[in-house]
Amino acid sequence: MRSVTPFYPVSLNLQGRRCVVIGARDDREAVEKATALEESGADLLWLTDPSTVVEEDLRDAFFVISTPQDERLSARLREYADRHRFLLCCIDQPRYGFVAMAAIAKAGPVRVSVSTTGLAPRVGKNLKVALQRAMDGTFERFIECLATQKERIKRRYRSAEQGGLRRKEMIRVADGFDAEVRFIYPDWFEEELALSFAPQVIDDEQR
Repeated sequence: MRSVTPFYPVSLNLQGRRCVVIGARDDREAVEKATALEESGADLLWLTDPSTVVEEDLRDAFFVISTPQDERLSARLREYADRHRFLLCCIDQPRYGFVAMAAIAKAGPVRVSVSTTGLAPRVGKNLKVALQRAMDGTFERFIECLATQKERIKRRYRSAEQGGLRRKEMIRVADGFDAEVRFIYPDWFEEELALSFAPQVIDDEQR
């Protein structure tokens, strides 16, 4: 397997921060990223004509996402990022950026991100879809009820001396929640797997 950059997964608070998307309005990737940034409360600037991007556009940026996969543009953006110290993601060109975008499943306040570090984006997307399907309205309601229970427990056990009881009760109310995960693989991989575990027969000439 080829070497990959060991990205460190984090979540960013983008409330009120200047975030820039570079990509045409009919670029699905740019639309998705701009929508997600707006939902996160970012101060969004969407540059829809990549050919007109200049350094001044990005001087006050905190986070920049570029979708065109243009080598010259990405190299120029990396120079700007180094000078102005903003986070940069160049879609499908990880060598130019500092950020790898993950597929995100969400329900209420819950966010689950999935990244294959660029090795298998389709697998990452399928995992996200499966998670999103499982994180339905019932799951979202459970999280809301759990949060309510947590607040009640905090009011019931207020003192520092009751910290142990507080933690015990919080564990108790979540006890019983579980998730089941099962993977289904394509036929070609199942065949390859079977071959890799098949016993090797050594004939007399090989001995």
